This record gives sequence, C-alpha cells and structure tokens, in this order.
Amino acid sequence: MQASDPPDTGVLPASLPHIGPARIALGLLQGVLLYLLYRAETSRAWPATEPLLFVPLVMIALFVPVLVVSGLGHVERRRLLLWAGAAALLLAALGAYDAWRSADLPLAPVYPSGNDYAQPGQHRATLPAWHLILFTAAGLFIAQSLLLAGIRDRRRIATYATHFDIAWKLGVQLAFSGLFVGVTWLVLHLGASLFELVKLAFLTELLRKAWFWIPVTAFAFACAMHLTDVRPAIVRGIRGLLLVLMSWLLPVAVLLVGGFLLTLPFTGLAPLWGTRRAAAVLLSAAALFVILVNAAWQQGGDGRDVARVLRLAARIAVLLLAPLVLIAMFALYLRVRGYGWTGDRVDAAACMLVAACYAAGYFHAGLRPGWLPSLSRVNIGTAFVALAVLLAMCSPLLDPARLSVNSQVARLVAGKVKANAFDFAFLRFDGERFGRAALAQLERGAGGPDAALVRRQVAVVRKMKNRWDGDSRAPLENLAANLRLHPADGRLPDSFLRTGWGTRDDRNIYPNCLLKSGRHCDVILLDVTGDGKPEMLLFPVKETGSKLREDNMVFAEDAAGRWSAYAAFSPPRGDCKTYRDGLAAGKVEAVPAQMSDIDIGGMRVRLAPISQVPACPDKLPAPDKETAHDH
Repeated sequence: MQASDPPDTGVLPASLPHIGPARIALGLLQGVLLYLLYRAETSRAWPATEPLLFVPLVMIALFVPVLVVSGLGHVERRRLLLWAGAAALLLAALGAYDAWRSADLPLAPVYPSGNDYAQPGQHRATLPAWHLILFTAAGLFIAQSLLLAGIRDRRRIATYATHFDIAWKLGVQLAFSGLFVGVTWLVLHLGASLFELVKLAFLTELLRKAWFWIPVTAFAFACAMHLTDVRPAIVRGIRGLLLVLMSWLLPVAVLLVGGFLLTLPFTGLAPLWGTRRAAAVLLSAAALFVILVNAAWQQGGDGRDVARVLRLAARIAVLLLAPLVLIAMFALYLRVRGYGWTGDRVDAAACMLVAACYAAGYFHAGLRPGWLPSLSRVNIGTAFVALAVLLAMCSPLLDPARLSVNSQVARLVAGKVKANAFDFAFLRFDGERFGRAALAQLERGAGGPDAALVRRQVAVVRKMKNRWDGDSRAPLENLAANLRLHPADGRLPDSFLRTGWGTRDDRNIYPNCLLKSGRHCDVILLDVTGDGKPEMLLFPVKETGSKLREDNMVFAEDAAGRWSAYAAFSPPRGDCKTYRDGLAAGKVEAVPAQMSDIDIGGMRVRLAPISQVPACPDKLPAPDKETAHDH
C-alpha cells in the first residue's frame, strides 16, 4: 500500500557519535536561555523592560534551537548555520513587529507572591502573541520539511516522495517528542509522590523551581528528537501504521460529508447561516479531507496496492472538497458583508485561500484518469502558498488587527453600524496599536448627531482596565428604550436616565438592561422606604434562550439626586403566571414587613425568613374525578 521510501542521502549520518551530544547540549542551552528570559520577565529586569528586544529573543530561543536539533546530521554545518541565522533574523523581525503592535498599551502592575521576583509597581513585559507562535510553528514546520527534502535530493525542489517522507517523519518526531516530555514529567511527579510518602518533599519543591523544570523540559525534548531520528525504521513503522488507520477513516468521512451535502437542497442554507460557525465547521471538514486523502494516497504510484474502496473514496473526496470550500467562502462573505472584518474572519479568509488551492487542484486531479496523478504538484505548490500566507499574516501586509480595525471603523463612519451598537472596547484591547490610534482619531474628529455619544463611549472605554471590565455598548440615549414603565402613562425620572451606569465601579451588580442595548426591564415606581419618595423597582426580562437568572433590584435616590442600588430580591422560581400577570397590570404595592428588626446593644439586626424566594406550582392541580369527564 505504501511506496518504498527514498534512501537517506543526507550529508551527515544522524547516528555519528558527536551528533547526540551536540543535540543534548543544544537542548540544555535552549533550556538555560528560556530560563534566563523567564527570570528577566518575572523580575522585571533587562531585557524584559524592552519589549522590542525581549519578544524577538523569546521567539529565537523557542524555535531556532529546535531547527538546529532537527537539522543536525542531515544538513551540512555551513548550510545549517546559514539557515539558523536566516531563521533568527526572520523571527526577530516578526517578534519586533508583534511587540511594536502592543507597545503603546500600558501594562497592568503585578505584585510579588510566593517565589515570584516581581516588584510592586513594575509592569509585566509583553510576550509573543499566541497567533504569532502558532503561525510561526506551522510556517517553520513547512520550511524545515522543504529544506531537508531539498538537501536529501540535492535539488531546490525535491521529489514528492522525499517531501512526503520528510514531512511525515518530522511530524511523527515532533508528536512523539511532545509525548516523551509528558511521560518524563509523569515519571518525575510519580517519584515526588513516592518521596512524599516518607515525608521527603525535596523533589516536589525542585519540580516547582523554574531553573529546574524549564531546562529539563527542553533537555527531554532534544533527547526525544535525537532518539526518534537515529531509529528511522521505528518512526517509519509508526507512521505507516498511522497512515493505514487514517486511510480507512476516509470512506466514513466521505459518507458523512456526502450525506450532509445531499441534504442541503432540501434544508437550504439558512440553517447553516443561523449557526454563526458554518465557515469554521466546513473548513475543519475540508482540512480533514485533505489529511485523509493524503493518508490514502501517500506517495502516489499506480495505486494497485491500494484497496479499491479507498481509491473510490479518495476520488469522491477530492471532488467533494470543492463544494465544502465554496460554501465556507460564501458563509464568510455573508458575515463580512453584514458585519465587516474581524481578526477571526481574517484568519478564516487566510485558511480559505489555502483551502481553495487544495480544492481546485484536487478537483482537477479527481477528473483525470489514474490514481490522482497531479496530487503531488498540488501539495508542493500549496505548501509554498501556505508559507506566503503565514508570513503575510504575521507581518503588516495581512495583519488581522489592522484589517479588522480599518473595516470596523469604516463601517462606523459610513453609518452601517450605529455608535450605540459599536464595540469601542474592541479598538482598545483587540485592535492593537491600530485600534488605539483609531480610538484617538474618533475622539478628536467625532462629528454628526452621534458626536457626543462617541466621545462618551471613548471616555468609558479609556477607564476600562481590561476587555471585560464593563460594557461600552450601553449608551445613555438607549436607556429609556430598555425600561418599560408600568403603568405606561407614567414618567421615568430624568436623573435616573442621565446616570452613567456603565461607568460605575459596582456596575457588575446591575441588571443588563442598565448596561447593554436590547436588554429590557419592567419598571415600577413605588415607595418602599416610607419616606414619601418613590423608588424604582427593576424586573429584568429574561431573554429567549438565555440561561442567566438576574435578580430584581430596587434603586433609590439620595438628597443630592444621585441614584444607587438599594436592595435586591429574587424572582419566583418557575414560570409563574400570577407573578407575570400582576407585574404586567402594575399590581405592585408595598406591604409591612412580617417581622420587626431587633436591636442588640445598639446594633440593628434585620431578620430574614428562611424561605425568601416564592415558588410557583409546577403544574395545575389535577381535576376532580367526578368532573373530569365533563371537559
């Protein structure tokens, strides 16, 4: 079923005596470098105080040693040093750009705790963004595979058989190296638990020390990379078994995806758009098809040693890939047309570009006779496309933050989204430098009927400490629309409507109708304190599909005209018709308390009944047996 692997013609055999010690030394060196960077970051010392230097150093320390460990024994020393140097320069540039994007955001202070070296009042250094690490790892995996394959074949673009062998071998190596690191730590923790049985905690304490666990992790990973490299037969055996198992999942996937596509003419596409995750699910299915098709196709050939059912399933799969990707692209188009670009949608568009290359190439291969003869050219060509896309995503060219900020601000300026529904917090916390620049520009150049609202919203966002610290989409102009007064001919207090509930420090206790547009509360004006002045009783209306249960609240006004939360009371359990009908009719009145407060040595203590939340009956009483037949 699998074509024969090409002979290993690397410049240096990986089993030479000096290769193992060199790889282990590199692993230890990487661990020491990462520990020193960790120590600088936690102690707020140089170079962690300079993010434009610190982030590139972290990127280099994370990836360059792994590239060298993987290349030792397969790449001539001079070429390996040139490749490591070029990769370091590229990583430094990408890391510096990533740090520059967030360098203008003030970092939150942290304080020392436990064994941390932090000093009060100092700021935590910026670390690489998660998407930079993820995209860089994917790009370097592709680049390393292309490099090693080209060196083995001594040509710029190696044969597909070599590309296939190198890429799958490297993938299995990385997977088993990660597994080896996990098992290593399981063994160490087991040993620590054994020593704790006899009241010896030295190993447990040692495992918590950064100077120990960081170098040990890097050391274990380098050892695993070496062990899997000097035993290629074992790696290829595992790879072969994995490919066989995965290939037999292809018919199942074809049946599932084919059945899904056949139901679309009857169900329509509307249910897909309603999920708001159609593009992500369809792209995942497309990625699964690509992996499983390659698991069955492997290195191509005439396909005579491949089971007929797998050949048929692969040909159907390469034809079904195109409609999957087209529907995903249309789903993304609808979301962008209606709501503009966001960072996630830019990422999805980049994935769709790569998926479109696979879909077009695979569809063409599926129409040709033979065992999908052009798949090798499609896979190699798409690898270079993926490299270009990943590089563009990590650079200013296709920076998701820049593109999403430009799109959302353009929608706001054009009036496609109203200021009362615009997420200004996105600009400050998710738009990086571009979003904060746009926020300042909106504040300075706000015009039109919503100018005052825009400036207020910007002021609210600037006071937020993090993305979830309040909600900037609660305009005061919409507050009256959120409140339904009973009886309807009454008047809401102007001082209550002018209160900036979203800027209060205790806003987390307020019902959502005071903080978010489109959330509603029923309101009753009632004197519950007996001072002759009505308070406001707010009854939150539960939204359809919401699982949140908000408490009812009472708001009172002081002598200076300032409103604040006075009391809270829980709604009845269940769907109580009496409660809903009484509230709708405005039949709410104050009644004397059932129990008096007590005074203990001058301290007033309020008594609360044990059962404070009334319960409604789950169902109506059963009808009397004698009259049941009359209905």
